[in-house]
Amino acid sequence: MPNEIINPNKNTHLIGHDEAIKLFLTAYNSGSLHHGWLITGPEGIGKATLAYKIARFLLTAEENKTYNSLDISPTHPIFGQIVQKSHPDFKVLERDYTETDKKKLIKAINSGDTIDEELKQSLKRSSVIKVEDVRDVVSFLSKKSFNNNWRVVIVDSADELNTSSANALLKILEEPPLKSILLLLSHNPGKLLPTIRSRCAKLALQPLKEDNVASLIRRYLPDLDEQSVKGLAKISKGSIGRAINYASNNALSIYEDIKKICYSGTKSDGTLLLELANFAASDEDCWDLFSELICRFIRDNMADTQNKAKLYEAYEAILKILNEVNNLNMDKKQSALQILSLLAEV
Repeated sequence: MPNEIINPNKNTHLIGHDEAIKLFLTAYNSGSLHHGWLITGPEGIGKATLAYKIARFLLTAEENKTYNSLDISPTHPIFGQIVQKSHPDFKVLERDYTETDKKKLIKAINSGDTIDEELKQSLKRSSVIKVEDVRDVVSFLSKKSFNNNWRVVIVDSADELNTSSANALLKILEEPPLKSILLLLSHNPGKLLPTIRSRCAKLALQPLKEDNVASLIRRYLPDLDEQSVKGLAKISKGSIGRAINYASNNALSIYEDIKKICYSGTKSDGTLLLELANFAASDEDCWDLFSELICRFIRDNMADTQNKAKLYEAYEAILKILNEVNNLNMDKKQSALQILSLLAEV
């Protein structure tokens, strides 16, 4: 449920990014709208939500009119078309489904089965955006727009372009068709081609303030108690997406267990230690969550500890263990115990 609530193509609620919105509207109102926009920032802070707001705005805005907001009503017909990705002047460039799962989807469509969000979430996607997918965008932009309207492409995300697809997208940015806009989302803009970065105007979104994250958690997860809201807001470090994910994975409780073990030092509860190690070793998702929370705990404590040198030394050793687990398939349970012991010693 939470993921559906904050699905960017449906979400009308965006806070903490007023400066970016103001920058875009200033460009629009002055008639100097750039053809490419690079929207950057950490994952889960609202980049895609902003991109969809911009898309809806451009496809409903009246020419020669000045605007001070990107908002349009959820009851507007174009809002629904954007959700369904059925608007003739709107396209999302993203990783396509794998060939096997694409066949499953086609079979479901041909059989008249309901294509719900749960089914889509279960399908696997390719690891990268392929050059063929970018060529579809080229074909889309070569067609005449409906009613001389804007044509909008959201690239979600540009980080997932491979070399061939990145170069193909660069050609579009170098020779953009009239009244077309590409909105590129990136969590790691430094890894993009410098020529792609230079061809785009920038909207650099910052992590949300802790009180903004807390406000959004209350909105999307109203059943959570206030202590959990504040705890999740603190450990999510400015990302509402991460906070929602943490809430659904019981991450706050796991983080508190990590704190309890580490702060107890050599007097740690052995039962709790084993429970946490067993959790970490139970599957890949649990290991990834455990690893992320361990690193989060270290960063949270780095500024306050009196043993900075020892903690940093332990951090380097822990990163080495995590790398060995990922690359050498080391035993996860023993590795988790080793990691927790290293931190408890500090």
